[in-house]
Amino acid sequence: IEYDAFAKATRSLIVAKRQGQADFAGLAQAVHNNRRLWAALAASVADPSNALPKPLRAQIFFLAEFTDKHSRKVLHENADLSLPH
Repeated sequence: IEYDAFAKATRSLIVAKRQGQADFAGLAQAVHNNRRLWAALAASVADPSNALPKPLRAQIFFLAEFTDKHSRKVLHENADLSLPH
């Protein structure tokens, strides 16, 4: 289930990147879906009963925060979907 969720979100982002600003609605939907996925992951690892090791939980939470911040830049500042170098 998790693999499918990541695959679907990633596929949508790839398509949105190819289409660029020509399909802003598609871009916004892909970014929104990816943010929802990472928000769910963040909520899961923030739960004290989560059995993953604390360092891994912290790393996943950090990635969720990064995804949210970069997503805002993509939507509001016309940043590239690619990760910054």
